[in-house]
Amino acid sequence: MKLQSVSPLKIICVLLLTIPLLYAWNARAKVEIIIGSFLGDEQRNYYGNQAPAKLDVIWKTFLGKGKTIISTKIGEKEWAGSGWTGQPLLVREDGQLILFQGAFDHQLKKLDATTGKIIWQYSFDDVIKGTGSIWLNDKADNPAERFIILQGSRRGLDKDLYSRIVPSFRAVSGFSGEEVWRLNVGQTPSYSRDVDGSALVLGDTAYVALENSVFLKFNPDRRQARIQDGILQPRIFQQVNLYSKRDIQNHGGNLVVESSPALLGDRIYITAGSGHVFGYNLKLQKIDWDFYIGSDMDGSPVVTSDSCLIVTVEKQYIPGKGGVFKLDPRKSPDQAVVWFMPTEDDSVENWAGGVIGSVGINDRTKTNEDRWLCAFIAIDGHLYVVDHRKIDKQKPNILGPDNRKLYPQPELVFTSKIGASIATPIIVGNKLVAPGYKGLFLFEYNPQGDFRLLDKHLSGSFESTPIAYDQKIYVGSRDGYLYCLGEKGKI
Repeated sequence: MKLQSVSPLKIICVLLLTIPLLYAWNARAKVEIIIGSFLGDEQRNYYGNQAPAKLDVIWKTFLGKGKTIISTKIGEKEWAGSGWTGQPLLVREDGQLILFQGAFDHQLKKLDATTGKIIWQYSFDDVIKGTGSIWLNDKADNPAERFIILQGSRRGLDKDLYSRIVPSFRAVSGFSGEEVWRLNVGQTPSYSRDVDGSALVLGDTAYVALENSVFLKFNPDRRQARIQDGILQPRIFQQVNLYSKRDIQNHGGNLVVESSPALLGDRIYITAGSGHVFGYNLKLQKIDWDFYIGSDMDGSPVVTSDSCLIVTVEKQYIPGKGGVFKLDPRKSPDQAVVWFMPTEDDSVENWAGGVIGSVGINDRTKTNEDRWLCAFIAIDGHLYVVDHRKIDKQKPNILGPDNRKLYPQPELVFTSKIGASIATPIIVGNKLVAPGYKGLFLFEYNPQGDFRLLDKHLSGSFESTPIAYDQKIYVGSRDGYLYCLGEKGKI
């Protein structure tokens, strides 16, 4: 039998017809969100289901290096790996575990969580520091836009504070890595136009705090987007300034908001660099709760199971110490403090003390016998663990950040000097994972709150927040790599 030859042109035509069909099928894949935003979800208190007992390297993937402009005075620097907050996102796509990781090489990456293999990369104009948020839009006309990553970056190597267009917040298809839209982050009295915070998505409406100190309510759907300033931008419902004239006088341009909003009841809460914990009322569509601290605050508010907030305070612009507040927002701001835990002043880089990252709590994965634990790492080099539901009645009330008001202190459960950190520790089950500049530390505790060090991974410096899933830890490092860590014999 004589085989007929097929022309190259015919082969190309068949491929051009087949590839879109394959892609459309893939874009209809079932997607289950596991870790969908910074610190898990809209409450900022979930980090995974199960942590390992060891920190063996299962795999590591090089994330690359990238340049960024620190300031006019310092100039350009090259950073490797991932930084603050830099937490991976985790989904199950048609049964396959998938990670999304922003990196300092300017790329948002989709990776196979089993092997670390990079599936696709999308390029931003600058390094990516913050954590993205996932939005599933089942109403999308285009299957590729049914699964969206909302991701921020620094402002861009070719941009400055006065540039007309700074598109540092974007939507990217989680299936294909294609751009859906980009947002122009406008100029304000803040000296930043970056986006580090993660968006909070409620139905078809999203909320995000930009580093220009604007709280944005918008529609992430491409079908509602419009061409503005020459680029396709999402529809904006509302913009709320997270600063006042007095804040500008006190902080100058350091009004930067780097935190992620949290949902509690009918309010969205956000910590601002202007020194406030704001409560945005969803029904009234305005800020109607304002707890003023005065310091810069970078950590995100964390929601507890007893309907309170835990927020971290940097030592800056305040006469007293930085540390951690537990607040009850059902009360008026002047009566809202449940306790305050100060940390010691110390100098690391440009930080003078306090806590830069967020807190980790065990409310979502604790057993009935466990204490209600809250963990944080301070600039003073200590990991602190307190019982966030217990006041230490043996200790006197202590001065707050303003050095005038006195507050109760929580009961200290455990402390360990692991070195300074701006990262957020996580608690999963009876394990605590603490990242810092001197490595990654894995602790185990019992229901009485007795802690012991299980393992440590000292290769690399960690600013990024880890996640734990199926006895594996995923975390990015400043040494350039994304790590999957666990116990080799059990994987």
